[in-house]
Amino acid sequence: MVDLRSQYDLIKSEVDQAIQEVIDTTAFINGPQVKEFSNALAAYTGAKYVINCGNGTDALQIAMMGLDIQPGQEVIVPAFTYVATAEVIALLGLKPVFIDVLPTTFELDNTQLESKISSRTAGIVPVHLYGQCSNMEAILEIARRYHIKVIEDTAQAIGAKYTFSDGTVRQAGTMGDVGTTSFFPSKNLGCYGDGGAMFTNDEKLAEKLHMIANHGQKKKYHHHIVGVNSRLDTLQAAILNVKLQHLDRYSASRNEVADKYDEAFAGHAHIKIPVRAANSTHAFHQYTVQLEGVDRDELKSYLAGKGVPTMVYYPLPLHQQEAYKNLGFVKGDFPVAESLCEKVLSLPIHTEMSADDQEYIISTIHSFFN
Repeated sequence: MVDLRSQYDLIKSEVDQAIQEVIDTTAFINGPQVKEFSNALAAYTGAKYVINCGNGTDALQIAMMGLDIQPGQEVIVPAFTYVATAEVIALLGLKPVFIDVLPTTFELDNTQLESKISSRTAGIVPVHLYGQCSNMEAILEIARRYHIKVIEDTAQAIGAKYTFSDGTVRQAGTMGDVGTTSFFPSKNLGCYGDGGAMFTNDEKLAEKLHMIANHGQKKKYHHHIVGVNSRLDTLQAAILNVKLQHLDRYSASRNEVADKYDEAFAGHAHIKIPVRAANSTHAFHQYTVQLEGVDRDELKSYLAGKGVPTMVYYPLPLHQQEAYKNLGFVKGDFPVAESLCEKVLSLPIHTEMSADDQEYIISTIHSFFN
């Protein structure tokens, strides 16, 4: 699905040198490369402040802590997403309120937002799923009207750009009150372990997020608020400093692969290619099709037998997960999310995919139907 080895081989000398510099200085925690990466990522994304942390899940949790969302309050989250988005809501004693998604772009259905808002609603988490932005203009307008905080989950869409109706262009993660991302190795900007970050344009909030991530302290051993221990290792920051310089190339490569898939499967009777939102570029963290009139497991098994990996992101919507059944939702409550879980299939896509490999994948898929 992702060829991290080939990607590393192309930047091996840069990465190895960056790692060696950290080892030579032995500044393994909060070394200068961490601040250097924060500054570089802020410059790349246009965010005023970037606060690094241990992983993408921590980023979501710290963001909600920093926004003072209180136990018992509600946070709206798509039913079709990775569990971490809802997990942190539950861990903080908040109530996840699920909302259905669009059958085309897989994003939160903003037309349902107002029906989900109550007097207890404190936050909305738009998930920029698979690599393109949610309809942030509509979401932000509703959030402003109801005085609700917006936490963007941009773990799969770093580098994607959203264009507002007035022509303003902003990067994923920089439009809400806080944006969050993950540097898990398979992400578009991934390190060689765990890592995460938060984005904000609010100076006071940035200071608070940094404090929370660092045991609630401004000054060493002086703890002003209750915090957590969540930091980006210097080694990982050094690697990310290198990979950030290649991110535009990575995004371009992924789009080239996606274009070839689009061309190969356009108009296919059983394969629905992903819809690209008109107001967002696509980072293509995943290339996810919808299958019609075909046994997905049979296709997956056939492809696996031919050496072609595929993945289902995600086989079960959040409201049907055992951990969240206590919320009282039942099958049929979120029909689009439930349908997608039965139809979606993600094909291999990565930055160093060769034309021959992709042609083999395409021809193998066609051979199944033929």
